[in-house]
Amino acid sequence: MDRLVKPDLQELSLSFIRGQRCSATFKLTNLMHTMSVAVSLTTTNPSVFNFSQSFSIIPPLSTSVFTLSLSQPSDQPPLSSPLDTILVRSSMLPTGKAHQDDLRRLFSKPGPHIFKDATISISLVGPHVVESLILSSFPKSLELAFLLSKAIFWCDERQLTSLLWCSAKRGTAYFASALIEAGVDVNSRNSDGESAMSLAVKSGNIDVVQVLVESGYTIEHSVDLFLHDAAAMNRLDLVEILCVGYQDIDLNSPDPEGQTALHVAAIHGHLEVVKFLVSKGSDPDVVDFEGWSPLHYATQEGHVEAVEFLLDHSISAKYSITREGKTAFDLAVDEGHSHLYNMLDLGDVLHRAARIDDVEAIKNCLAEGGKVNSRDQNGWTPLHKAAFKGKIESVKVLINHGAQVDLVNDIGCTPLHLAVEASHIQVASYLLANGAKATLKSLKAEIPHDLVECFKNHPSLVNPFYQEKEIA
Repeated sequence: MDRLVKPDLQELSLSFIRGQRCSATFKLTNLMHTMSVAVSLTTTNPSVFNFSQSFSIIPPLSTSVFTLSLSQPSDQPPLSSPLDTILVRSSMLPTGKAHQDDLRRLFSKPGPHIFKDATISISLVGPHVVESLILSSFPKSLELAFLLSKAIFWCDERQLTSLLWCSAKRGTAYFASALIEAGVDVNSRNSDGESAMSLAVKSGNIDVVQVLVESGYTIEHSVDLFLHDAAAMNRLDLVEILCVGYQDIDLNSPDPEGQTALHVAAIHGHLEVVKFLVSKGSDPDVVDFEGWSPLHYATQEGHVEAVEFLLDHSISAKYSITREGKTAFDLAVDEGHSHLYNMLDLGDVLHRAARIDDVEAIKNCLAEGGKVNSRDQNGWTPLHKAAFKGKIESVKVLINHGAQVDLVNDIGCTPLHLAVEASHIQVASYLLANGAKATLKSLKAEIPHDLVECFKNHPSLVNPFYQEKEIA
């Protein structure tokens, strides 16, 4: 005979509850037909687990119940690797009677009279154990998989759903996948209407987001403003996963204030997110309930690169007016963002002033930060416009303030080309006198005689020009 008693299980599942002195029971049966058996129970971690009685006597062919308890209440389950175990030892007791001290002495002396009948594993189970594993740094291993599967088995549907939410906020894809495989509904929501996906996005938990996408989470466009959350955190990776995972995601879905994800990205100046959203179809001209476009918000916050990008990709945002009657330029003035004036309005004012020869307006614009070489949508600078219109005084002011005389517009014309083609002799002469080169582009218009004479005064600059135009 190799053992005297037989346990009713090989693994004891102890349901752990925070703050309680948890316990679990198991049974031992005496296999002897005519003799009582003394039993000794110990654990590999006696400071954590104890028994109501460590020594006991089981009559012949009888079964006794034993209780294992946590030594004291705890907020965290005492998980260990390897698992803690119960060691069951036994010895025949011919008299059938003995005091506790007698039994203690009996088992303190090793020898053939002591049988090692069983080793019972101790598994801590229940939702608090799963949560502890999710929040801990327990290494990923086969043992973790075992602990997790046992702990999950003892959880009901409501507890498993709550644990998925916990995993979405603090856990990893490993735990989320295990809970989903256990049957959790990925589309369930908590009392605040939040789903595991919304919690994962807000926590920036990209691995869990990917698992939820692959597990069939369904977006409710009216409430799931995931792109807003990702944009606020400058998490381009999350934005990309959501857009790839959900081809039908509404890029222009408004939040309760009427703001889109693009508004949110513009408010924070998250340029890469702004660029990506626009590239995927976000509307840079859409306004919220207060009439603010993404450009308005980027301007108010002074985000230069975002302002520049939105200007390049919007149609009407630059000129749209909020409910308070403010353009983006007005907001730049209100906030003192003078570095944005030129992009938002001064450039337009400067171009208009150059075109109509309003010298004072030109000087004022330049004094307020206007860029003398700013370009319009066709690549024209203020000097191009002044030259084309023959506004000599504006040409002089602009050049005196650093205007570059040989910049070309989108079709390759310099201010000199435009002055020549419009037959503005005085302007062309002044441009030549200030370094303009006639060789940059062949001129298509017939050159007036007076202008030819003007060019002859600058032979070092225009000889190739003469050859192109066959000027005698």
